[in-house]
Amino acid sequence: MYIKSLIDKLSKESHLTHDEMLYLIQNIDNKESDFNYRYHLYKKSYNVRIKNYGNKIYLRGLIELSNYCKNDCYYCGIRCSNKSIERYRLSLDDVLECCEIGYNIGYRTFVLQSGEDMYYTDDKMCEIILAIKENYPDCAITLSLGEKSYDTYKKYFQAGADRYLLRHETATTSHYEKLHPLNLKLDNRKSCLKNLKDIGFQVGAGFMVGSPFQTDENLVNDLLYLKDLNPHMVGIGPFIPHHDTIFKDYNAGSLSKSLLMLAITRLLLPSTLLPATTALASIDDSGRNLGLLVGCNVIMPNLSPKESRSKYSLYDNKLSSGKEACEYHKELENTVKSLGLEIDYSRGDNINWRRLKCL
Repeated sequence: MYIKSLIDKLSKESHLTHDEMLYLIQNIDNKESDFNYRYHLYKKSYNVRIKNYGNKIYLRGLIELSNYCKNDCYYCGIRCSNKSIERYRLSLDDVLECCEIGYNIGYRTFVLQSGEDMYYTDDKMCEIILAIKENYPDCAITLSLGEKSYDTYKKYFQAGADRYLLRHETATTSHYEKLHPLNLKLDNRKSCLKNLKDIGFQVGAGFMVGSPFQTDENLVNDLLYLKDLNPHMVGIGPFIPHHDTIFKDYNAGSLSKSLLMLAITRLLLPSTLLPATTALASIDDSGRNLGLLVGCNVIMPNLSPKESRSKYSLYDNKLSSGKEACEYHKELENTVKSLGLEIDYSRGDNINWRRLKCL
């Protein structure tokens, strides 16, 4: 019952050593005992989420600002070398129209996500942030715009942005180099995450599960890096190949391993905000619901203009309709309710950040 003791230790102490974590990942499905270790882990992770956030599920309205990107990440469908996709950019008016739709539904967080598009200068982005804050002062703004300088991040923060998502993708340098061109460095990405925390953002990191060349050792490094960084948010989802990348013939990451990483992350970082990602829903019809049942507490319905959603194609078969879209918020509400959970239409800040603000 060593595996059970590791799960119990992780639940109690929010910590495992490198070797303990690796053993747990590699042996969670051990069949030598009738004991269901996965169920035990998932029950623990669910209960930790309930302890910290109750049965609340927070919504963030996702606005995909642009599918232009200066980078050439090997796994990404909007990489700069992909000449097959139709590029687009949203204007300030487009963004505010998306916010108006989301605000009327009840969303109080807007997530502006984009490739690293140099068209959006600091001045342009600050204009967008200021306009959202002026029109919707009770809403949080989350940005996911990639690697920027310290000064740029600080301008965003001073303009009113509250949160910043920057997935580290993999915390192992040798693995990072297999997924990215030479000009992109893991050290720089980690530096960006540190800068964001220093400035005062609620910060989100995260990684892909099942990406090409990934090992269980890599996953342990990801989890331990997250524990050290202690971000306010963590985005985890399965790798899904895109037909216009060099990894087009690689297998997608599995739902099973993605759920395992989510549950472990919930126990490692009890107060983190943990989305049931679009990738999770895209790989399996039940993916999002299962994510919620192992400890996730955020969903990000798509607020982008309908005509641009299919163009933001990070990977093949990315969902942007049905319950992944803002138009189906009532269906989403009913689904969440059927799981014994409840949609919370507040800003949904990290509980530790809320406590710090009250001091």
